[in-house]
Amino acid sequence: MKTYLRILSFAKPYRRYVPEYLIFAVLSIIFGLLNFTLLIPLFEVLFNQVDERAVQQMHEMPSFRLSIEYIISVFNYYFIQIIEQYGKTGALTFVCIIIVISVFLSNLFRYVSGVTLAKIRATVIYNLRMQIFEKVSLLHLGYFSSERKGDIISRMTNDVQEVENSVVQSLKVAFKEPATIIGYFVILFFMSVKLTLFTLIVMPISGTIISEITRRLKTKATQSQESLGRIVNILDEVLSGMRIIKAFNARNFVIRKFGSEVKEYADLNVAIGRRQELASPLSEFMGVFVVAGILLFGGMMVLNNTSTLGASEFITYIIIFSQILPPAKAISNAVSTIQRGLASGERIFSTIDTPPLIKDKPDARSINAFQKDIVFEEVSFSYEQEPILKSISFTIEKGKTLAIVGPSGGGKSTIADLLPRFYDSDGGTIYLDGIPLNDYKTEDIRQLMGIVTQESILFNDTIFNNIAFGIPHATAEDVIQAAQIANAHDFIMHTSNQYQTSIGERGTKLSGGQRQRISIARAILKNPPILILDEATSALDSESERLVQDALTNLMKNRTSIVIAHRLSTIQHADEILVVQQGRIIERGRHDRLVAQGGLYYKLTEMQTVS
Repeated sequence: MKTYLRILSFAKPYRRYVPEYLIFAVLSIIFGLLNFTLLIPLFEVLFNQVDERAVQQMHEMPSFRLSIEYIISVFNYYFIQIIEQYGKTGALTFVCIIIVISVFLSNLFRYVSGVTLAKIRATVIYNLRMQIFEKVSLLHLGYFSSERKGDIISRMTNDVQEVENSVVQSLKVAFKEPATIIGYFVILFFMSVKLTLFTLIVMPISGTIISEITRRLKTKATQSQESLGRIVNILDEVLSGMRIIKAFNARNFVIRKFGSEVKEYADLNVAIGRRQELASPLSEFMGVFVVAGILLFGGMMVLNNTSTLGASEFITYIIIFSQILPPAKAISNAVSTIQRGLASGERIFSTIDTPPLIKDKPDARSINAFQKDIVFEEVSFSYEQEPILKSISFTIEKGKTLAIVGPSGGGKSTIADLLPRFYDSDGGTIYLDGIPLNDYKTEDIRQLMGIVTQESILFNDTIFNNIAFGIPHATAEDVIQAAQIANAHDFIMHTSNQYQTSIGERGTKLSGGQRQRISIARAILKNPPILILDEATSALDSESERLVQDALTNLMKNRTSIVIAHRLSTIQHADEILVVQQGRIIERGRHDRLVAQGGLYYKLTEMQTVS
C-alpha cells in the first residue's frame, strides 16, 4: 500500500482529476443500472404481463419516498400516459429510444472517465520518469560503475511501463468494476431468465468494431514505441557521457532535452488512451443499438403473437452480456498487472532513494575565477575498500602545466577525477585558491574546468550543438572560432551540411582525430581557466595526433593544465611531471631531470623510444 500511495503522489498537480474520474465513473454506473432497472417493469406492462390491479395502481402518482420503487413507480405513471396517448406500438418505440439514450449516456461517461484516467496516468508517468532521470543525473560516477547501465535503463522504461499499467488498473479495480458488477447483480437477483441467441448476434459485431479501433490504434502505438526508443537512446547517451555532462554543467540541458521527449511520449499515450477507452464503450453501444433494433421489430412480433420470445429475455441478455462480463474480465486481468506494477515501483524507488555521495554543503561558497593555485595535501582515495591513491601531495600554480605519467592502474585518472569532484577523497584535502574544494559549490568548480578525455564523448546531434554543448547562448561566430583554434574548421567545412551535419551516435560518422578535435573545440568554447587532459592523444594515429596535439597546444595557452599522458613525447615541456605508481608519487620534476635520474620515468621513455 505504501508503494501504491507513493506512485499516486506523482499525480501532482492533477489530483483534481481523481474526484473528476470518480464522478464520471459513478454516472456511468448509475445510467447503466437505471436503464435496465426502469425498463424491465415497463416491458412487463407493455406486453400485458402485469395484472389489471397493478396497472390501475400505475395510473396514480405515488407519494414521495427515498427508494428505487418510488422512481420506478413515477416512471411507470408517465409511461402509462404514453401508452394511452400513442398506443403500445408508439410506446415500444419510445422504450427503444430510451434504451439507446440511456446506454449512450452510460458509455459517454465511461469514455470521459477513461480519458480522465489517461490524463492521470500520463501525469504520473511523466513526473515519475523525470524524477528518476533527474536523480540519476545527480548520482556520483561510482554508481554507474557498480550498476549495470541496461538495468538502469530498464527501470526507467520497462518498470515505469509496468507502473503505468498498474496505476490505471488499480483505480478501475478498486472502484468502478466492482461497483458495476455489484449493481447489476442486485438486478439479476430478481431475475431467472437465460439467453444465448443474442450472443451469436452481438459478438461478431463487437469483434468487428474492436478490430477496427485496434487497426486505427496501430499508427499511434508505433509513434509511441518510436518515442520510447528515442528516450532509451537519450538515456544511453547520457549515462555514457555522464562525465562530460557533469564537467560542462550541462545537467539542465540534458534534462530539458529528455523532458521534451518524455512530454511527447506522454501526449502520444493520452491520444492512445482516448482510442483505447473508446473501444469498449463504442462496441457495447453499437451492440446494444443492434439489440434495440431487434427489440423494436421483435417486440412488434410479440405484440402480434407471432413470436414465443418474451421482452424480459432481451433485457436480461443486455444486462449479463454487456454489463457483467467486461468488468469481471477486467478484474481478473488486473490482479497480476497490479502486482507486477508494485514490484516495478519498488525497483524504481530503490534508485530514486539512492543518496548522492557528492553533495554541496548548506553554506557552500561560490567561486567564479581561479586566482592562485591547486594543492593536493595527503590525499587518499579507495574504491570499494581497495586503495587507489595513498597520501598524494603536490601543488599546481596558476598558468603552469602539470603532467602525470606512470603504469596503468596507478591512479592517474583518479587524481583528475577528484579535482572536478566526480568523487570525493577519503582522506586529506584538496585546496583551490587556499580553500578546501568541498567548501565550494560543485557546479561552480566544474564551470572553471574543461576536460578532454581519451574517449571523445559526443552526442547524436549536429557538429554545432556538440561544440556548443552546455553553453546555451553560444553564437555561430563563437563556435567557428573555437573550431578554428582546435584545427577542426577545415574538415567541418567539407562535411555534407558543415556545422549542421549530424555526426551519428557517439560521433561514429567522424574519424577518431576528428572526434577529438570536436571535443577540444568544445573545451575551447567553454574557455575554462583550468584544463584536464586525460590521455587525449593516446588512441590516435601519427597524423591525427599531430593535428590534435597542435590543437591541444592552442588550448593550453595561458591555462592551468593537468595532463595525463601515455606518450611521454607530448609532455616534455611540462613545468612539472609526476610519476605515479601503485597510488604513490615515486618521482617528480622536469623532463630532463627525471631522465637523468634513471628511474621509472627514464625506463618509460626508453621503452617508447625503442617502440
